[in-house]
Amino acid sequence: MTTLRIDPHVHSEGSYDGSEPVELILEHAADIGLDGVVITDHDTIHESLRAAELAADYGLLGIPGVEVSTAHGHLLAVGIEEMPPRRNPYADTVEWIRDHGGVAIVPHPFQRTRHGVRKRNIPSVDAIEAFNAWLFTGYKNKRARRFADAYGYPTVAASDAHTIPYVGRAYTEVTIPEVSREAATADDVLDAIRAGSTAVQGRRAPIPMAARHYALGAARKSGYYAKAGTLRTASLAKLGTLKGGYLAKSGLRRSTARFWNLMTDRR
Repeated sequence: MTTLRIDPHVHSEGSYDGSEPVELILEHAADIGLDGVVITDHDTIHESLRAAELAADYGLLGIPGVEVSTAHGHLLAVGIEEMPPRRNPYADTVEWIRDHGGVAIVPHPFQRTRHGVRKRNIPSVDAIEAFNAWLFTGYKNKRARRFADAYGYPTVAASDAHTIPYVGRAYTEVTIPEVSREAATADDVLDAIRAGSTAVQGRRAPIPMAARHYALGAARKSGYYAKAGTLRTASLAKLGTLKGGYLAKSGLRRSTARFWNLMTDRR
């Protein structure tokens, strides 16, 4: 039997609100004694796949994942290798994740300011994030724990880190029977989560730290869309310039042709 420490909810620079290269995240995770981290960027999986490939170089278990936006809130897809469809109903997305070999975990449930799903929209899932280190108070974590206990869901804990220092601030202990740490695989971790062989560990971020995190997240999001808007504006301006040049060149050609036609008629 072996117990692994996994942080199943971490964001990299692949997210619009993340800032850290996966190499630094993996190095930090190894330094603080984690056995693995799951990069769960928002609606993009490329950096997570790369992190899963690099994980062994840091002595970590590689598990890909993503935080996908559904029609009813965010959902963690852990152990999948392609991007789930976005904006689909929660239950349909859970089914898609399972069909592709992953586990569906509800992140920061009930917290609507962070796109947490409402209680009435939670279908049968594989686990509930009963401890999220970035909640302002412990109330929503306690509510998530009570919900999981009431309906018999396995529980996980996660840092939901967006910067290096907070990776591993909360994590999940996953117990795998009859397997050594060296022989453990990503599938073993997924099976253990499904079976509820998990323990919640970690501590909540102090309120001033969490407040700063949310402020920076909002600023990054605004900056992202501003940058996207600038690029779009620049693209349109370039297109306008090219189109203007084309029309000017075309007009010059027509004028030249008319001139030579006129000269030919006079002859």
